[in-house]
Amino acid sequence: MSLLENYLDKEATSLSKQEIRLNTIGDIDRLSSGVRQKLIEVKRLTADHRKMVLTLALSYGSRDEIVFAVKKMISENREGRLDLNAIDHEVFSRYLYTKDIPDPDLLIRTSGEYRISNFLLWQMAYTELHFTNVLWPDFKKDDLIKAIASYQRRERRFGLTSEQIDSR
Repeated sequence: MSLLENYLDKEATSLSKQEIRLNTIGDIDRLSSGVRQKLIEVKRLTADHRKMVLTLALSYGSRDEIVFAVKKMISENREGRLDLNAIDHEVFSRYLYTKDIPDPDLLIRTSGEYRISNFLLWQMAYTELHFTNVLWPDFKKDDLIKAIASYQRRERRFGLTSEQIDSR
């Protein structure tokens, strides 16, 4: 985590100049106070930037995220602020750490791994997956272009069959 704190110190000005907003998902309360304070400071500094959003998953686990959301929903129900009958996919999504982030269209899994590793389990319901043996530090622009080209050749059906899409 000291690497993260050093990175934030070095890159805060650059993020701001490039109008990049820093965002986090996960339970940052679990992080050391120094790292947590630096994250909050840089997030505050970049809060109004709109050119790009850099989201860091820190102390993040999708199962923890789902449990957090359920507990918050139960609490709000007990307080009379949430009707259980109103809960659907859209309402549930508003309780996740990623509530302000669109679901991913493409997940690139590096290093020859073929697992999701407790990452965005709810959000990846209709995400296209791309697997590569290239290690993350070696993943370059050409690798990204290959992943995007592969993605572009796919038919996005979002749970429907091709026939259902054609009949729309």
